[in-house]
Amino acid sequence: MENQHQIFGIRAIMEAVRAGKPVDKVFIQKEASGDLMRELLKTLKQHHINFSYVPAEKLNRLTSLNHQGAVAQIAPVAFHDLETLIETVLESGSTPLFLLLDQLSDARNFGAIIRTAECTGVNGIIISSSGAAPVNGDTVKTSAGAVFNVPISKVDHIKDAVFMLQASGIRTVAATEKTDQDVYDANLTGPLAIIMGSEDRGINPSVLKIVDEKVKLPLFGTIGSLNVSVACGAILYEAVRQRR
Repeated sequence: MENQHQIFGIRAIMEAVRAGKPVDKVFIQKEASGDLMRELLKTLKQHHINFSYVPAEKLNRLTSLNHQGAVAQIAPVAFHDLETLIETVLESGSTPLFLLLDQLSDARNFGAIIRTAECTGVNGIIISSSGAAPVNGDTVKTSAGAVFNVPISKVDHIKDAVFMLQASGIRTVAATEKTDQDVYDANLTGPLAIIMGSEDRGINPSVLKIVDEKVKLPLFGTIGSLNVSVACGAILYEAVRQRR
């Protein structure tokens, strides 16, 4: 189905990427070859654009037009430069509250988290350029439009974002089961960045090594973990409670 958030055709996608359009993800037909396709792949890698190989049937479902083996999703929002975003928040005089999503890949979970982030006054959401959930129609719908109100920044590596936040005086707190500290015993009142991971893998171990603090939500049932959007909401509202 054609829509305003898609670009199809190899040359069109390359020009969009080179022009700085918010290309969120590119679907490439499996076993596609040729000089032009190789040039597209090189361009995507140079600009750190997320892409995946899919069957031709997937591309044909995305558009009935001649896609040449490539369809790109265009994000409905522009992404923000992280350094500029941090500076803007600090200069505003408010106590910073950022949210980092490491390896989160489900668009609907992403949308639900954006909605909660908007309701809890999060100043910005940080995701990685590759492997992150797309900002697509599902994200917009599940966020109830909140995606247009919360700045989103893409970085090459979440670790880089952690270092940048720490250098700006913003404490980084990771939500992980690999700690004994309950979130209710942590101080969430100052400049803060909360880090959430994916449900299946959690937060990357290399990121956990560099954060300032780790917290967890207490669980009393037999299920080993919460849905990431639910867990994120619980932690964000604990931060709200402490800051009031």
